[in-house]
Amino acid sequence: MSNSKYNIDMSNGPLLKKIIIFSLPLMLSGCLQLFFNAADMIVAGQYAGRNALGAVGSTSSLINLIVNVFMGISTGVNVIIALCIGAKDKKNASEVAHTAVASSIIFGVLVGVIGFASAKPALTLMKCPPEVIGGAVTYMRIYFIGAPALLFYNFGSAILRAAGDTKRPLYYLSLAGVINIIVNLIFVINFHMGVAGVAWATVISETISAILVLRCLMKSDDIYKIELKKIMIHTDKFKRIIKVGLPAGIQSALFSISNVLIQSSVNSLGAAAVAGSAASGNLEGFVYTAMNSFHHTAMAFTGQNAGAKKFDRVRKILLLCSGLVIVIGVVLAGLFLLFKNPLLKLYIPDDPEAIKYGITRLTVIFATYYLCGLNEVIVGVLRGIGASLMPTLNSVFAICILRIIWVTTVFSAYGTMTALFVSYPVSWTVAIIMQLACYFLAMRKIKRTNALVNW
Repeated sequence: MSNSKYNIDMSNGPLLKKIIIFSLPLMLSGCLQLFFNAADMIVAGQYAGRNALGAVGSTSSLINLIVNVFMGISTGVNVIIALCIGAKDKKNASEVAHTAVASSIIFGVLVGVIGFASAKPALTLMKCPPEVIGGAVTYMRIYFIGAPALLFYNFGSAILRAAGDTKRPLYYLSLAGVINIIVNLIFVINFHMGVAGVAWATVISETISAILVLRCLMKSDDIYKIELKKIMIHTDKFKRIIKVGLPAGIQSALFSISNVLIQSSVNSLGAAAVAGSAASGNLEGFVYTAMNSFHHTAMAFTGQNAGAKKFDRVRKILLLCSGLVIVIGVVLAGLFLLFKNPLLKLYIPDDPEAIKYGITRLTVIFATYYLCGLNEVIVGVLRGIGASLMPTLNSVFAICILRIIWVTTVFSAYGTMTALFVSYPVSWTVAIIMQLACYFLAMRKIKRTNALVNW
């Protein structure tokens, strides 16, 4: 079933070593994706000024809102193919892979059109500062031209991850990342393209990584081999992908809605707050991505073991991934806090007011960031055993609705950066309690039925 030397048999043998081998390249891949955006923001801040940095940074929550609902569907690809591999079902795995490729192309075009058309009215609605909005619109419109490549890369990587291959996506992103930095510097410094140059560098690098993933899938002799003539939507497979992935996508989109509200609240504090929050948010992204690798690890390992009916290994997967994510979260957050000043100055040199806002956000978030990672691991295990809707509903209440209530009450009363971002650890704690309750109920049902839950 899994012939490639890059793949991992997740349903047999000791778990810890395999979890680490799987998660490390995934962690580095996610950080490299973030490095694209970090390079954008550092080059913009250093060579085009604070307003250019604010223009790039102020678009992130809106971009995520539009993109994440479709990116979340790749979760369904990962889970369904992992289940097929665990069950040794080659035919269905191949059909899911070809359906995933076709879906990514369709969704990519759709996302590109929506993002391009909505850039100016959405940023205006978010009260983007006048000195920032022009560059922000330019950045968003160019960014969404690359949406098909972005979605294809992520769907293709989900196919590889389901079989345990996290190394080749890392190699491809490494190459694309180097190209991104080089093109960034050339466009912004040599050609003085400003925000537009930053955006085009991102599009070019994402296109290269997508081409490399496509080449990998086509040349493979494994279960997920892609043949161009077979790329089509298999309706039954598409429905299974959507059933598992759409709740995750909706959850991500709803998170983004709350983050758009958070960004709007930051915007109300002025351009310095926008720049400081943008820089801080980008640094936070590296720690989140490192922790989030264990979400995908837990989901893939649980999926393969659930497909093989080895439900007794699920608890071990949860405990190991939880322990690792807490260690990673605490260590990385501590390091970033220790070096917060020089790190923020990479983005916003000689701007004490913006740096002060950035330090405030970093301090509030990083003190309890491991809670976010722990919540993600539990959700990954739940999705791996078939529970996709319930963790989504839990997260929507605990993280989305609760934060909206917080912004309209606590932040409205105090109006400070600290008051705004305390909503994060509060919402993570509530989410963990709800997800654990869901996990124990799901495992009780699995013990009775020896089958996946359908929540």
